[in-house]
Amino acid sequence: MKRSTFFAFVAPSVVLMLVFMAAPLVSVLIQSFYLTQNVFEEVTVESCTPGFPNPVCTEEIQSRRVLDENGIPVTETSFVGWETYRVLLQPEAVAEAFSVGGGGVSALLDIDFYKAARFTITFTLITLPFVIGVGLLIALAVNNAIRSLRGPVIFISLLPFIITPVIGALSIRWLFVGDGILTAALEGILNEDIAVFAHGWAFEILMMFYRVWHVAPFAFVIFYAGLQTVNQDTLESAIVDGASRFERLRYVIIPHLMPLIVFVALIHLMDAYRAFDEVIGFRSEAHRITLQWLTFNFLTPDDSGNRAISRASAASMLTMLGIVILLIPPLWRTWRDHRGR
Repeated sequence: MKRSTFFAFVAPSVVLMLVFMAAPLVSVLIQSFYLTQNVFEEVTVESCTPGFPNPVCTEEIQSRRVLDENGIPVTETSFVGWETYRVLLQPEAVAEAFSVGGGGVSALLDIDFYKAARFTITFTLITLPFVIGVGLLIALAVNNAIRSLRGPVIFISLLPFIITPVIGALSIRWLFVGDGILTAALEGILNEDIAVFAHGWAFEILMMFYRVWHVAPFAFVIFYAGLQTVNQDTLESAIVDGASRFERLRYVIIPHLMPLIVFVALIHLMDAYRAFDEVIGFRSEAHRITLQWLTFNFLTPDDSGNRAISRASAASMLTMLGIVILLIPPLWRTWRDHRGR
């Protein structure tokens, strides 16, 4: 292919990536080093009691936002460098937590960032093998089913992936919250009151279950397509040699699907590390939060109308750094396999 032809094909994608990915990323990085706040002024406010003819008047000093001629709050921006990251990571509190009598890991997890990071990493790494495993099992079951059953099974298997994420999370939550159907059933079986959402671990299990239930159909579609390209001669040779079903799966099918398994792992790691819908759907803010939800919370105006944009930007950059770290092993494997060919 000529160089000019190559650049003609690649240039549109490169331009779009620079405009919609690189530029916003650089903007967020820059914003993490600057602090923007509303400007306040102190004014004296006089208030009088409704007495006549001698009302009692008092004066008090109040703070209020400064507005420009258009009624828009005036803000000021200052360069704070790495201070935003220090406030977010709180190294002093971390050192105190691991000092003698500091509380250790439990004290560390009282800090919002580490609380969110712990659950995000756990959520991502625990659901990954289940997504791959469940998706592969469904693909194998459909591939071995009789032709007349494949269509209905594929349709039913894809339903969780079609449902809007927040709606799916709310649906599962309604099964257990208060006197939900499953909570009422458990109370009838165990003959005692059950409050599922009074415990953080219950939120965690249900959120992980929902993620696997919602994403496994995506893995199933990818693996099912890959199973259609398995070399049948190799499978028949393995059967003739006396290989069991498990041995054929281990030594023939899984090695053939390994590039697709790595692909699904990459997609899941990037998507699960940015988990947000689960926190909103299950309303788990008091027990479990994610890094993406923490960024959203920083962008929510406080009582004075300020948004913690610098901390939200810093949290976004740290979230992206975490995604990159998680992607290194599968990317390294892909690069190594490519070089070995």
